[in-house]
Amino acid sequence: MKKINLAITGCMGRMGQQLIKSARKNKSFKIVSLTENRIINKKILGLKPELNTIEAFKKAKIIIDFTVPKCTLEILKIAIKQKKKVVIGTTGFSKKEENLIKKFSRKIPILKAGNMSLGVNLLMFLTEIASKSLGKNFLTKVNEIHHKHKKDYPSGTALMLGRGIATGKNKEFYSLIGKKYLNKKNFPFGKKINFNSIRKGEVIGEHEVIFSSGKEIVTLNHESFDRALYSEGALTAAKWLSNKKAGLYSMRDLLNFK
Repeated sequence: MKKINLAITGCMGRMGQQLIKSARKNKSFKIVSLTENRIINKKILGLKPELNTIEAFKKAKIIIDFTVPKCTLEILKIAIKQKKKVVIGTTGFSKKEENLIKKFSRKIPILKAGNMSLGVNLLMFLTEIASKSLGKNFLTKVNEIHHKHKKDYPSGTALMLGRGIATGKNKEFYSLIGKKYLNKKNFPFGKKINFNSIRKGEVIGEHEVIFSSGKEIVTLNHESFDRALYSEGALTAAKWLSNKKAGLYSMRDLLNFK
């Protein structure tokens, strides 16, 4: 079987390094390009990391991007010119940036996910079901814990779960975003969805969706123990996307959750 030529952006970052490790072990891929947003004077797997340019992505069929929103949008502009497929694991996009990604997906295949884990995507599916089933009498909030190096909050996964709550209620997500707390031991329910983000140690990721009627509480949660969970999920997404036409896809499409 012919290997898929792969480009990994943000190659010096935590996820970039993990993607390189996982891709090396995966027989479906060949890493042909590594990029960073600064000059790196060393080689990785015989490749010298490049800046994000048309030339850098020339040999790649698929780009996997775990960087920051500004960088992701720059990469998408290059990908469109070369008709490259893109897997996006970057989080922290604004509503305007989300709309730009939708616009780009009319021209190239893009799979975007706030989390590449099978378990987390199942959690989102269950969140939708719970939100729809429990109805208006239950208030909701989302709690998440990540390592101290993570800058954005709430996490992309927490926001993804918030979307699941909104979908279950048949409401527009941005109209349901409530307060965003940081490092609170306890935080309240509200008429909208409140989020709490805890940053400590080297925690890979913990997420919790809580529903309360005042008389009972329903909790759905997921805990990650290994960062390879995300890199392997991203590679599965890249392989799935390799034969798809232009459009905006998610892990839900890949997993065929109905």
